[in-house]
This record gives sequence, C-alpha cells and structure tokens, in this order.
Amino acid sequence: MSLFPVYSIKDIEIVSAKGMHVYDKNGQEYLDLYGGHAVISIGHTHPEYVSNLTSQLNKIGFYSNSIKIPLQNELADKICSISGKKDYQLFLCNSGAEANENAMKLASFYNARKKIIAFTNAFHGRTSLAVAATDNPSIVAPVNETENIVFLPFNNMEALKEYFLQYGKEVSSVIVEGIQGVGGIREASPLFLKTIRELCTAYNAIYIADSVQCGCGRSGKYFSHDYAEVDADIYTMAKGIGNGFPIGAILISPSIHAKLGMLGTTFGGNHLACVAAITVIDVMTKENLIANANLMGNYFVQELKQFPQLKNVRGKGLMLGFDTDEVPQLKNILLDKYHIFVGEAKPNVIRLLPALTITKKEIDYFISILKQELNS
Repeated sequence: MSLFPVYSIKDIEIVSAKGMHVYDKNGQEYLDLYGGHAVISIGHTHPEYVSNLTSQLNKIGFYSNSIKIPLQNELADKICSISGKKDYQLFLCNSGAEANENAMKLASFYNARKKIIAFTNAFHGRTSLAVAATDNPSIVAPVNETENIVFLPFNNMEALKEYFLQYGKEVSSVIVEGIQGVGGIREASPLFLKTIRELCTAYNAIYIADSVQCGCGRSGKYFSHDYAEVDADIYTMAKGIGNGFPIGAILISPSIHAKLGMLGTTFGGNHLACVAAITVIDVMTKENLIANANLMGNYFVQELKQFPQLKNVRGKGLMLGFDTDEVPQLKNILLDKYHIFVGEAKPNVIRLLPALTITKKEIDYFISILKQELNS
C-alpha cells in the first residue's frame, strides 16, 4: 500500500510540539512560524486545549445533528460576541473549502442567481465550486469548470463597477479574501471592500468574506475585512478557529433566512470540534491574543524592514509576507540550516503565519537568524 503522492514532502517527521516549537523524531527543535498553514492560533498543545478536549472525549466525542448539542449554541454565542456580529447565525462544517462552498450555495438560494465574482490570485479551496472560484487552472478539473464564475482584477474598483453595471442583476455573490494567503499576502484595500459592500447592497447580491486564513484574530481584528468598517453578509472560517482540530464555519447575516434541509453536514459541529473552537476563543480572550497579534505584527514588520534584500514587507497582524527575489532559496535555507518553518507563495514570497501567542523573544531570534544569513 502507498499514499497517493500529491504533496511535496520534506524528510522530517514531527512527533511532538509545544507552544511555538515542534520536535522531530530525532529530538531536533524547530521554530514554527507557519503554524501548519495558519492553523495553529493559540500555540501547539496549549494545556487548556489539551485538557478540555481530553475531558470531552471521556464524555462523548460525536453524535449527529439530529439531536440537541448545546455546545453548538455556546460556540455560536462566543463567535458572535468576539467578532461583534451579534445578530448573525452560525452554520458549522468541517473545513475552509466546505465553508466557502456552503456560502456560495447559500447566496444562490437567497437570490436565485448563479453568477459569482471572484478575483485574480484568489484561493478558496479544492471542493467543486470553491476550486472553480480559485484562480489556479492547474487544480481545476474539467468537471469543476463553470461559466458561473467570473474573475476580476483584485483591488480594481473600476472593473468591479463596470461588471455590475452590465451584469449586476445576474450576480449572486462576490467572494473575496480580506488578505490573500496563497495569493501572496495581498491585502484587499478598505475602499475596495467598501465598494463590494455598496454594489452588493445595490444589486441584492451577497458579499462573502473569505476569512479562512485571515480570520479568527490573525490580522489584529477578528475578521480582517473589518478594517474596511463594513459588514459582509457571510463570513467563512476554518484553520485557526480550531487550533488544529478540523472545523469550518459560516457566520450568516440575519437578512438570510434558513429553511430545513437547505444545508447539511454529518461531522460539522460535533462535540469535540465545538470544544476545540470554544477553547480557542476562551484562550484568545483570556490571553488577549488578538491585541498581541496586532502588537507583535507591528513589531515584526518594523524589524523585517531593516533588510534591503526583503522587498515589499506587507500584511496585517500575524499574516505577513515579503518578496525574496534576491534570495529565492530563503525558505529552504531557513528550514534546512536553521530549523525554522515558514511558508511560501509563488514565485518568491515568504509567508509568516505564526501562532498568535508569539513573543518578541521568538521574533528577535528569527531576526537574528536573518541578520546572520543575509548580512554574511
């Protein structure tokens, strides 16, 4: 038996983790500034997280959505409170792709339309409709192709206005990342997001705020879209919401009404997933991690800008990136030589997505490594 080889895999076997560090089978310590694709939000094996999940597993780990699960209501209350979207409703699923899939489906139910606007360099997932709205033809199978998706230039307000002027009555939804992750840490400008809001309101289309990577406090706000000071109709979440436990969610405006059977899930909102997400919010609140993401992110950017070899340092909070055209192998150097995990985006972008618990100590260590490597 063998695995279907769809990933490029490093010859590293991680067997344990704690806080900002992971450890391989040989005992080698690695500084984790990537969090497994922005998933680790409160640090690896946080003691409260481990304790709460263990406690819940000793009671019940799963039953279906055919019975009452009060943990779902508790989670809904906490997400609505921490995000400030107090009148919104929560639907729970299993992943970011599934969250985006359900969001676009829900929008189409709402206004009985088919056209979806997505943007260049977008990444929304690998399921059928989510991948169709992803700007990467190499991962879109023929069966996923649809004329219902149109790609417009990211951050181009004039192109967006022109499309709505011609086809606005056909547009079901606009889906946009507040900060593009796979697309290279590209921020949606506040004016661009405000324009999306205005046009969706004018044409009765649904504004979907893809917050799978840029949500859950990572940007220094619970949703990075909130930097534009407008509300979306649907927010999609995953990754950091569960700190490694598979969970996705969509937060839905009260103007969109549910009916029995329109959405569904087997595993979404199970007992363990809810406890994981509740614990993440509780820890984030007690440890002021959203404020820490903002503070440490500003410090990180300030320190990174001292290196002329690192171009266009950008991002918000702890969703940061920079271009490395002058040192194209930097990601591999950091991992192979210095045992530091970072992310990348094509062609030469380093992505930094550490846990929101990061301190100046870890940042200063990383900066010292950059000085050693780049100034040698």
